[in-house]
Amino acid sequence: MQFSPRWLALVLSLTISLLTMGFLSLVNNTFGVLVVGFSIAFSTSFILFYFTLQFFILGDINDAFSILEKLKKKDFKLAKKQISNLSAIQKLNEELYAYATNKQKEIDHLQQLAIYRREFLADVSHELKTPIFATQGFIETLLDGAVDDEEVRYKFLEKASRSLEGLNNLVEDLFTLSQMEAKMITMHPKLFMIEDLILEVFEQLEDKAYQRNISLIVKNHGVKDVFADRNRITQVITNLVNNAIKYGKNDGKVEVQIHHSPPQKVLVEVIDNGTGISEEHLDRIFERFYRVEKSRSKEKGGSGLGLAIVKHIVEAHNHKVNVQSKVNEGTIFSFKLDTKEQSPNFDVIS
Repeated sequence: MQFSPRWLALVLSLTISLLTMGFLSLVNNTFGVLVVGFSIAFSTSFILFYFTLQFFILGDINDAFSILEKLKKKDFKLAKKQISNLSAIQKLNEELYAYATNKQKEIDHLQQLAIYRREFLADVSHELKTPIFATQGFIETLLDGAVDDEEVRYKFLEKASRSLEGLNNLVEDLFTLSQMEAKMITMHPKLFMIEDLILEVFEQLEDKAYQRNISLIVKNHGVKDVFADRNRITQVITNLVNNAIKYGKNDGKVEVQIHHSPPQKVLVEVIDNGTGISEEHLDRIFERFYRVEKSRSKEKGGSGLGLAIVKHIVEAHNHKVNVQSKVNEGTIFSFKLDTKEQSPNFDVIS
């Protein structure tokens, strides 16, 4: 809705002119005097009202209606003006626009969270059903008579056990992740030798690496101690190295490099020469259950929560985990840790 200052000024001017002419008729009812009085009153009033309404009142009101129309269309582009030159109504328009813009951002954020929540529930349901249905199938087969065959019995029980183990790992990862997101896990930072931790992880994963003939290499550029939660950093290194082995090339290598990164930081890099990750997926790989290639990832196993847990652990140490990757060339995951005890940058989740 737009107001026309010309028509409003015309109505007000006619009203004042008629009142003026009526007053003059009481003093002097000469036609010529009345016409002159009417003309002067009308022209003066029209000019005064028109410019006042156009430049001080209705122009700003019309701007407000234009802003409302833009907001309805979710057009949040507003020309910047010097606040000192704005009238009270224009300032109100600015405040209204800024408030509506912020509210729309909040609405968009809530809608995005709702989408993530639906995706998460769907993913959890799918991930839980897979081991449950598999175990149920094995047990039902045994109950239908296969239990009498000793070889089949042990084979199916082992498969059911592996399915239940996978289910237990998934539940534990979900529980860990939910606690981290709710900041309910306490970190226990201490000084420890990062190279020793990496070698321990290599020992745990050497069988998996051997099956694919992947070399595990650590390159230490003069780093000794770091100040962090050793158990949680073990989770981080284990997840990253395990992923590098799973998605690396046969006869390839997984290399962990540790460098000094001034001031008082250590840079840890987990490098593989595997298939890599395309750029379109890099921003989402730390989301819960997000898989670059779902069918291929299911064959590789895992809960789909490993990188989400890595992200939360590194952020709990007040740092960020970064990823660089090129398709068919390899991937580098990197993060920093503190080297000084009682570091002011260390964030303890409590």
